Amino acid sequence: MEAAMWRSLYVWVRRRPPALAPGDEPFGYLGVVKPILGIFIGLSAVEIPIFDLIVANVVPWRPARWIVLALGIWGLLWMIGLYASMRINPHVVGDRGLRVRLNSSIDIWIPWTDVEALRKRHRSLPSSRSVQVEQEGDRRVLNVSVGSQTSIDVLLRQPTAFDLPKGRSEPMDELRLYADDPDGLLRSARGTPATGGVTR
Repeated sequence: MEAAMWRSLYVWVRRRPPALAPGDEPFGYLGVVKPILGIFIGLSAVEIPIFDLIVANVVPWRPARWIVLALGIWGLLWMIGLYASMRINPHVVGDRGLRVRLNSSIDIWIPWTDVEALRKRHRSLPSSRSVQVEQEGDRRVLNVSVGSQTSIDVLLRQPTAFDLPKGRSEPMDELRLYADDPDGLLRSARGTPATGGVTR
């Protein structure tokens, strides 16, 4: 994850657009957490000179100042790298399927032939974890949330297992994700094969 953050920061600083195939359309998911990330980045930047001033006047050991300074800069760059990883890894609707992303940690490919229906539905989840599994009766649901929210339901034709950061999941009957523009995502998917169940 650390290496992925630095790669994301490098790509974002170079202003390289996401690699998309012809016909692919990207959809971001940063909007709901952008203010929070902005606050954390701002606080991290403010902390650097404050802690430097405190350590310089309180700690007699001079190397401590450089250690604290280095940690502060590293923390700031890490937060910016997290922001960058969410910017350069959007969801993608293509001719062959849907690619569900979450920064550098989640990359799930679902071909349209595996999709029974797409539905717009905003949900708030009780936990802040990005990846959550729910059991709804005899159906198992995978939530890939942003800011404890999802806005698109992907109903699957048959139970499907997905590769997650902690290993392969159990077979899922449904995947729920968050997109800033769920209406746009559904419109983009409407003309693709096997998405006759698209609803708003």
